[in-house]
Amino acid sequence: MELLGVNPNIVDIWTLPSWGEVEPSSPPPVPTHQTQHHAAPPFKVNATLNKKICLWTGDITRLNAEAILHCTNETLNEQNGYTERLHFKAGPELKKELFSEVKVCRTGDVCVTKGYNLPARYVIHTVGPKYNIKYQTAAECALHLCYRRTLECALEHRLHSLAVCVVNSVRRGYPPDQGAHIAIRTLRKFLEGWGNGLDRVILVLDCIDISIYHILLPLYFPRTELEENYGCYMLPVDLGDEYGEPVIADRQIRIIDNPQHKYEDLLQIKTDVDDSLDLATQFQSSVNIGDHAFAHMEEDIDKQRLLGGQPAYTTADPETASLTTDQQRKEKYERLLRRAKTEDLSEISGIGCLYQTGVDKFGRPVIVFIGKWFNFTQINLDKALLYLIHLLDPLVRGDYVIVYFHTITGSENHPSLAWIRQVYDVLEYKYKKNLKAFYIVHPTLWTKIMTWWFTTFMAPQIKHKVHSVPGVEYLYEIMDMDQLEIPAYITEHDMTINGIRYYKPGST
Repeated sequence: MELLGVNPNIVDIWTLPSWGEVEPSSPPPVPTHQTQHHAAPPFKVNATLNKKICLWTGDITRLNAEAILHCTNETLNEQNGYTERLHFKAGPELKKELFSEVKVCRTGDVCVTKGYNLPARYVIHTVGPKYNIKYQTAAECALHLCYRRTLECALEHRLHSLAVCVVNSVRRGYPPDQGAHIAIRTLRKFLEGWGNGLDRVILVLDCIDISIYHILLPLYFPRTELEENYGCYMLPVDLGDEYGEPVIADRQIRIIDNPQHKYEDLLQIKTDVDDSLDLATQFQSSVNIGDHAFAHMEEDIDKQRLLGGQPAYTTADPETASLTTDQQRKEKYERLLRRAKTEDLSEISGIGCLYQTGVDKFGRPVIVFIGKWFNFTQINLDKALLYLIHLLDPLVRGDYVIVYFHTITGSENHPSLAWIRQVYDVLEYKYKKNLKAFYIVHPTLWTKIMTWWFTTFMAPQIKHKVHSVPGVEYLYEIMDMDQLEIPAYITEHDMTINGIRYYKPGST
């Protein structure tokens, strides 16, 4: 029997458990080789802030928060289930106010309307960015502004409660893990500085994001000293400015359409920045947290994948169980390295499909892989792996770049995902950490699909480092022409589909 006057369709936000009331899980020990990104915990345990945060999965329009966040497009006519449900429950007045008074809202900005028939008094509308790896910094800053201006709007209207949906839409190609980092970081820094008036912020999540937030939230809102100390290892190096806005210089480098653009526009890369921050879940990812402790939690495969890796072996043998996954991987790599230094690999080196061509404009070695010359059906794959290790082991001790040419390849040149995954699992952490960019030149639809699948579900640690470019000209913004040696057929093909635009003025 329902209580008189109580609407069963309305969820009272004050009955939801706060983050501080959720029992912390026991994280695994930090590996001894793990790099400490921060000398002191960036975010301290704050019981007051933890009481303000709630995680909830459900229909945001049912919450009786004073305001709810609605993510839409610039013309405010987004077509999705949430928008349609919002307009239906709010009544026609909401749509009338949007189209007759508000009309437009820019990306990264917010506008406010009444809630009308909703339990919420207000609806804050924001426009999330479309994600493009070439303009990653712009997308990150725009996403930060969505959350920041939403919180500022709540402060201006003197609201005490706010329900926030996930702004980084997978439909717009935004990696959920990257978006989660920005959202949580912005929220933490805002509440620290200006959040006295806000008593409750409900993070409304769906099935894609809930597991991500459960893993990342302890880093920004630690509840115990153990979680606090983990932030030193597992939080990314870049934690933004005082507002949480991204400031990493090397993410401001973009490959642009105009090859004659002045190189002065590129900013100097921070060589000390650890780029290993990535996701593993999401439809497009990059949680760059690196090969930290969570990556070795054998009891939760999803957490390992999310935080930068998966176990290469699983076993029920108690003798081998005493070895950690990392130890097993390291021992196997050392065995392969010894073989790579002693075995005859001339049959692979003679193919010429993998070689160092020079250095880029930051002095990093550039490794070239020619897809057409790699016949997956005929090459000895064991020796191919040994040659890869033999060539790259001395180079990957510092930063490096890989350029893969998919030019005029056939089905015989496409290795299986299982073999690629095997190679990825065998390679040591330094391969992923020190890889600064992986360029795929002349990609096909097949390549893009396979790349998306592999970097989303198998290798999220490097997803944000992988870039598909349509022509050779795009590479000359990161390296000089004389540093890139490629077969003639690639140049001829590139001129056929792109013309001679990749030649700089004055070159021959």
